[in-house]
Amino acid sequence: MSGVPIALVHALMSESLAAWGVAGHAELASDCAVIVAGKKQIGIERAPADSMFRWVVTIDGRTRPALSLLAVLRQVREALDPGYSGSRLRVAIAPLVPS
Repeated sequence: MSGVPIALVHALMSESLAAWGVAGHAELASDCAVIVAGKKQIGIERAPADSMFRWVVTIDGRTRPALSLLAVLRQVREALDPGYSGSRLRVAIAPLVPS
């Protein structure tokens, strides 16, 4: 479970929306959830303690786990900004120079 206070997640979402230029706002709904309102309803809450994930993101009723706050940010941005083209990093074990 993440040790990040939910109030900091709320602040991160508020600042991220402004930085992205996406219409919407973040609300602190309770001690365990942040709701981002805009074109869509998005809930962000801590994952259960027995989960391998740290966060759970609910977008229009569809729930998806997230390993980190970076994954949460990516999911929120993809949901709110249809023009956003995210990129994913793939890490593989391989030599730096092929032999």
